[in-house]
Amino acid sequence: MTPVETWSSAVVGGAAIACIALERIRPYNRGQPLLREGFWTDLIFYAIVQSYVLGVVIGRLIAWMGAHAGWSSHAYIGRWPLWAQIATFVVSHDIYIYFFHRLQHRTPLLWRIHEAHHSVRHVDWLAAARSHSLEILINQTIEFAPMILLHASPDVPVIKGAIGAVWGMFIHSNIDVRLGRLQYVINGPEMHRWHHADERDAYDRNFATKFAIWDWLFGTAFFPDRGARRAQRYGLDAPFPERFPLAYFQQHARAFRGRRTNR
Repeated sequence: MTPVETWSSAVVGGAAIACIALERIRPYNRGQPLLREGFWTDLIFYAIVQSYVLGVVIGRLIAWMGAHAGWSSHAYIGRWPLWAQIATFVVSHDIYIYFFHRLQHRTPLLWRIHEAHHSVRHVDWLAAARSHSLEILINQTIEFAPMILLHASPDVPVIKGAIGAVWGMFIHSNIDVRLGRLQYVINGPEMHRWHHADERDAYDRNFATKFAIWDWLFGTAFFPDRGARRAQRYGLDAPFPERFPLAYFQQHARAFRGRRTNR
């Protein structure tokens, strides 16, 4: 591993430990268990096995794209300062994710590969890992391919990946975080937990990942009483398979069933 890869892995691991500790110390929803329903499925199959396998698949796919894109040799983004490259890809991908996320909630076909992410009934730091493999394949290919095709620094995908992992854990965490006015710009648990809430007035709102400003700009923000009111129920209107170890495969298979689960 390169030094950047080592440090990035340490940051992600440290962030996971910090989230676990803060969920115990200052929970958003009290009484939520650490080893909640689906914990081992999300940790072993989604966070570890799926993450590794798809990392290999996506890496090879992007390498093939790079080898067959002759125009990439004329891209000079790699000459920019590292911070500028990272900032460019963080912001541009976040805009893409906002609009694609909205489309997933409005398009029955795309909802099928997104609903697994909404099936967690005790939303916590690990809930961020539960995403259908087809959804990850689409999003991470679109996330990392431009970095390769535009000849970004080799450190950019590593650092960008770490930022995404840490932020994903943070916004899903069961931590009582009050960002104040910053919540109009950056996203945190107090808004994103409403996105997962099984409460009708919160359905299809708060699509942003890192920057909440997209929701405020495009009219999809939902922040009742500016954080004074809290989400209490999460998940879907129909039960999802959760029995370990078959749950991962059953959850994937549900995307291809005949009936759509409503939100």
